[in-house]
Amino acid sequence: MGSELILAADSGGSGAFNLLLLLAVPLVFYFLLIRPQSRRRKQQMEMQNAMEPGARVLTTSGMRATVVEVDDDGILLEIADGVEVRFVKAAVMQVLKDDEPEDLDDEQDEPAEADEDEDGDRVDLSKDDDAEAAEAGGADEADEAEESKPKGRAKVKASDKPSA
Repeated sequence: MGSELILAADSGGSGAFNLLLLLAVPLVFYFLLIRPQSRRRKQQMEMQNAMEPGARVLTTSGMRATVVEVDDDGILLEIADGVEVRFVKAAVMQVLKDDEPEDLDDEQDEPAEADEDEDGDRVDLSKDDDAEAAEAGGADEADEAEESKPKGRAKVKASDKPSA
């Protein structure tokens, strides 16, 4: 029984194949992981160093902004008219092209007109009805409507919580 184990160990393969496999694994890691990562990092650094005032950028937090000023370690971005914030250069993910529209989904956000409602199923949820009812009912009902509205936040004690 002992001689069978020795024969099985000897027939495992050549030492040259094991050495080749041992050298191939780090090369695969280098070409598939390390080299592309360093290339991406180098491109990102070049893009951040080439930023100029007036360029449209996208930050890592998803904000689109215009570069106002570039310092050695940071940039000043204008995210809205008159609203300027300071970011580090690493917070810029991408420089946007001029031909990209600023807001792609503005067309979908426009409210539908009342003429498009063919069935008459439209419900008016405006708060103007309360004001009209108060004016029509007189001053007494208007005072009662104001009193029924909550004036502040309600305080809740810790003992009011249900136990699990």
